[in-house]
Amino acid sequence: MTRESHDTAADRKAPSVRSAAGSTPATWMAKPHGGAPKSPWDRFGWLMAVIWLVFLVYPVLALLESVAPVMWIIVAWVAMAAFVVLYVVGFMHGLCAGGGLGRAPGRPAQWLFFAGLIVCAALSIPAEGGVALSFLPFIMSFASYGLNRIAHWTTFTVAVALTLGWMLISGDVQSYISILAIVLLLGVVNTVSTWLILRSADAERLSLELATSEGREAVARDVHDLIGHSLTVVKMKAQLARRLIDTDPERAKTELADIEALAAEAISGVRSTVAGARAASLTEQLAASSAALKSAGVSPAVDGEPGALSPAQGLTASWILREATTNILRHAQATRATVTLRPGMLAVQDDGRGMSGHEGNGVRGMRERAAAAGAQFQLSQPPTGGTRVEVTW
Repeated sequence: MTRESHDTAADRKAPSVRSAAGSTPATWMAKPHGGAPKSPWDRFGWLMAVIWLVFLVYPVLALLESVAPVMWIIVAWVAMAAFVVLYVVGFMHGLCAGGGLGRAPGRPAQWLFFAGLIVCAALSIPAEGGVALSFLPFIMSFASYGLNRIAHWTTFTVAVALTLGWMLISGDVQSYISILAIVLLLGVVNTVSTWLILRSADAERLSLELATSEGREAVARDVHDLIGHSLTVVKMKAQLARRLIDTDPERAKTELADIEALAAEAISGVRSTVAGARAASLTEQLAASSAALKSAGVSPAVDGEPGALSPAQGLTASWILREATTNILRHAQATRATVTLRPGMLAVQDDGRGMSGHEGNGVRGMRERAAAAGAQFQLSQPPTGGTRVEVTW
């Protein structure tokens, strides 16, 4: 490569790396759950990989001006094309499969993508020279967001060492000082952002565990109060019936009938409480509500996916959905009910007779449950009629 082409390439290097420093091109790995992409970000987030690849125009221009042997130029073109394919495919694989941003080893496929990116960048060096350092930001971000913390720190250290080494080998410290600064900046950005994402995931997990624990405690209190009260009354009536069985058989029969009714009521209450505890999954509750509505002649519809809500939000949303379904079945006289799910929002709307003017225990329970979860609860009557229950975080 001539001195003129080298200087021109050096002038282009900083923008190519700055593009990655100003972005997190592999934030696809922040997705906490596997499964097929559902949200708009999951469906179209891979476009971010394509958008940032526009900054590979600098290695492209370097190849066009390169004076290296033709064989190495051809190899570099092929390597660059392979780099683009591996980067975009790896990005999409991460969206679909999840993983990364963890302390455990990453998924095997992601390590293969990572190794392929390194090989492609290395094959570009003979034809591009120092401009091949433009691949480092993409490789660093892939390691930070797609693999694990060990890979992040290792890749960061190696990238700094490679940049310093090239500065010493080329003897052109001034031309490469900017790329060193950007690599350092990108390392800091990736370190902070991945740390924040991991902290957020930990907080989400703790929130879910706390919500689950609180739910279990609430069930335990409900069962204790229900069984304790019922058994106390049953014991008193049984003692009374035992004393009356000889002197007043008719009254004793009445007390025994009351005992039977109390036992049936207690059993029903326990079953309702346990059923509520089992319906902790929003996905399961959606299926249960749809089945219940269909059996009552109400046509159900679901707009959105359960994954739009976090696990902690899903616990509250599941309970509110169950109660809203019960209200529709008991009071709405509806023919259609729609459940809408958006990030941080659940809405249940029917086309029934609308609100009666006063709030029953069910509505008060939903309002209290939403407030306890830090959400806003709204009960309204749309212009088209019916009732709309909405909870937002």
